[in-house]
Amino acid sequence: MEVSDTRSFRFVHRDIKYPRVELKTGELVIVLPYGQKPEDILKRNKKWIVQKEGFIKKCLADASKLKIAKRENKEFRKLIESLAKKISYDLRLKINHIYFRKMRTKWASCSLRNNLTVNQLAGYLPEYLLRYIIFHEVTHIRERRHNIRFWNTMKRRFQNYQKLEKDLFAYWFLINKSVKKSD
Repeated sequence: MEVSDTRSFRFVHRDIKYPRVELKTGELVIVLPYGQKPEDILKRNKKWIVQKEGFIKKCLADASKLKIAKRENKEFRKLIESLAKKISYDLRLKINHIYFRKMRTKWASCSLRNNLTVNQLAGYLPEYLLRYIIFHEVTHIRERRHNIRFWNTMKRRFQNYQKLEKDLFAYWFLINKSVKKSD
């Protein structure tokens, strides 16, 4: 297995302790601590990098076939609040508050105080993915980490959760690309 000659990734050096990977806009960015050579990472993680390259290419191809939802901000907030209310009731969990803001790296999050923060860009997603995101975050009230219990809960409600995760990546690339164009 070869890392492609026409690499769909790039290296960036930052003041960090450990190398990491970022997949923000359909580009694989390998972030390295100052002084670390890219060749070291390529040798150690070649198979993984090739796998990620393939995943991104597939998501980008899928993104070209997707349609962005068009809904007003008020309608979006109402929909999220309705989904959160129903899902938290079904799971017998209590959400403290829902916030909306622009987030650079994720669709939503759940705080230790059981507050949900939803990325405003999620307003462009179809309802089936919003339902999945809210269920995912409300599940974090019970299971804070992505452990086996967390994914078992997700699987009970969404047997196809892996496809939904892939759909979210494809939409992430599409929406971020579309929003950048309109800025």
